[in-house]
Amino acid sequence: MNLKFLKLALILGIVGSIYSFDQEYLSKYRHHTVYQVLTESEKDVEFLTVIEKKFGIKFDYWNEANTLNKWTHLMIKSELNSDFEEMMRSLKMSYSVLIEDVGSYIEKQLISNSKIKEAGDDFDYGKYHTLDEISKWMNDTQAAFPKFVSVFNVSRSYEGKVINVMKISVPSSVKKPAIWFDGGIHAREWISPATVIYMAHMFLSNYSVDPDVTKILDSFDFYVLPVFNPDGYDYTWKKDRLWRKTRSKTKIPGCYGADPNRNWDEHFCENGASKDPCSDTYCGMSPFSEIEIRGVANFISKNNDSIVSYLNFHSYSQLWMTPWGYTTKKPRDFEIQDNGSAAAVNALSKLYGTKYQHGNIASTIYVASGSSVDWTYDTAKIVYSYAVELRDQGKYGFLLPPDQIIPTGLETFEAMKALAIYILKQLK
Repeated sequence: MNLKFLKLALILGIVGSIYSFDQEYLSKYRHHTVYQVLTESEKDVEFLTVIEKKFGIKFDYWNEANTLNKWTHLMIKSELNSDFEEMMRSLKMSYSVLIEDVGSYIEKQLISNSKIKEAGDDFDYGKYHTLDEISKWMNDTQAAFPKFVSVFNVSRSYEGKVINVMKISVPSSVKKPAIWFDGGIHAREWISPATVIYMAHMFLSNYSVDPDVTKILDSFDFYVLPVFNPDGYDYTWKKDRLWRKTRSKTKIPGCYGADPNRNWDEHFCENGASKDPCSDTYCGMSPFSEIEIRGVANFISKNNDSIVSYLNFHSYSQLWMTPWGYTTKKPRDFEIQDNGSAAAVNALSKLYGTKYQHGNIASTIYVASGSSVDWTYDTAKIVYSYAVELRDQGKYGFLLPPDQIIPTGLETFEAMKALAIYILKQLK
C-alpha cells in the first residue's frame, strides 16, 4: 500500500467513525456562535434580557448572566450575529467572539476522540467514553481490584438506566470515614466524568506506591459516581451534545428534564432556579422529583454518619467552591471549608500553573438554590461539601479537547490528595 493511499484510508476511517453519529446530531449547532459579554453591572445583565425579548429568543447561557462572572458567555445562532453585535455597539457593551462555530468545535472534539485507539480491551483514560464503556470500566476495575473495589446500585434513572457507585475500600479492622465524589450531574460537561474516572484510577494504581495515596486510602473509604445523570449523558452522545438536564417528562410537551443540581430539597426553587420546564435551570415539579437525585440523596442520608466529604464536579470556569449557593451569606463552617479549598487549589496549581478561584458558591459564580452541596452540608451534615468547576475558562467551554483530559485529571488528583490530607488533620 503506497503512502498516499494509506493517508487516504486513515482519513476515511476517521470520517467514517464521526459520521456514524446521526447527521442531525452533527449539524445541530453548526453556525452557532458563543460570545463573551462584559457584565459589570446589573444594568448590563438587564440589557441581555431586553435583547432576548427584542429578538424573541432565549440565549443559551454557558455561564450564568451576572456581575460576579464579569464576562457572561452565551450562544446564539450565527444568523443573528450582525443584529446582536449592532445591539452591543448601540448599548456600548463590550463583547468578543469566544467560539465562532460551535458545530465545528463539536466535530473537532469527536474527531480527536475517535483518533485515540485503545489497545485491546484497555481503557484509555485520555479519551471521552460512552455510558456503556464507563459501565464496563467499573466492572473491569472491580475485577482487577477485588479486595479494594465493589460496585453497587444506588438508584435508577427516569429511563431505567442503572446508576452504579464504585466503593474503594482498603480492608481495615475499623470503620473508616468516607469521601464521596461524583461527576456528570450536568450531561454536557464531559470532562467531569472523565476526571472522576481518572482520579479513581490514580488512587487505586498508586496505593502502596505514593505515600500520600497510601495514607489517604488507609484512612478513608471512597464512593465514586462517574455519571450522576446517565439519561442526559447518553443523550449527549446520541442526540444533542449540549444537553444539560435529566430526560424526564414535564407538563409542557417538547420540554424535557429538570436541572439535577436545582432539584435538591434545600431552599428549593428560590433564586437561581427556574419554574419554567423549558429552562435549563428548571428546578423540577418538586424537591427530589428526579429519581436519580432521590436515590443518591437516600444513600447519602443513610450513610451520613461516615461520609465526611462530598464533592460534585462540573465544568467549566476553574472554581473550587463551598456553601452556600442559595445566598451570599457564609455558613458558620465557611472558614474551615474554604481552607480546604485553598489547600486543594494550591496543590492543583503547582502541576501546570492552572489557576482556580475559591469561595462560597453564591459569591464566586452565581446564586443557585436547590443544589447538591447546600443539601449535603445543611441536611446531611457533611461539613466538607464542595462544588468544583473544572477546566477551562471559556476557550473551549464544554467542548474541551480530549488531550486535556489527563492534565485535568492529574492536577485535580493533586487537589484531591491535598484536600483529603487537610480533612484528615481536621478530624484528628
